[in-house]
Amino acid sequence: MKKSASARAAGTPATVELTRAGVPFTAHAYEHDRGATSFGIEAADELDVDPARVFKTLIADADGRLVVGIVPVTGQLDLKALAAAVGAKRVSLADPALAQRRTGYIVGGISPVGQKSRLETVLDASASVFETVYVSGGRRGFDIELTPSDLLRVTDGRLVAIAR
Repeated sequence: MKKSASARAAGTPATVELTRAGVPFTAHAYEHDRGATSFGIEAADELDVDPARVFKTLIADADGRLVVGIVPVTGQLDLKALAAAVGAKRVSLADPALAQRRTGYIVGGISPVGQKSRLETVLDASASVFETVYVSGGRRGFDIELTPSDLLRVTDGRLVAIAR
C-alpha cells in the first residue's frame, strides 16, 4: 500500500508520523457534510467501504488518565472492557474539549496517529479480520487506510475486544 498524492497534500500530523515511521498507508479524502453527525458512517458511505472496516477513535478517561479506544463505527465502545484492558476501575468518555486539547485534533477528526500526547491505545479485536482498516487521518473528510498491525505498531497499541 502506498500513500497517494492526496496524502502528501493533506499534511496532517497523522500522515507526517506515518511517513516518518515508514508505515505504508493510503489516504482517502472526501467531501465532508457539515450536517453529518456520525462521522464514521459518513466516511464509510462516502468511500464506499464496508462500515465494519471503518473505525472511530474515542478518547476516554480511565481513573483520571486519558486512553484511546478504537472501535468499528458500526458498534459502541464497551467501557467495562476498555477499563479491564487498561487496568482501570472506572472509564468514561472524556470531555470533548479535553480530548481536542490533548490530541490536537477536533472531534470527528481525531486520529489515533500523530496525537500531541501519546496515549495508551487499544484497538478492538475485530480489526484483525481485515487486511486493512480505515481510521481518521486527522480531519473531518479524510481517512487513512492501513493494516491493523501497522496501526498497532505506530500507536504502541494492543488488540483487545472492546466493542459491543
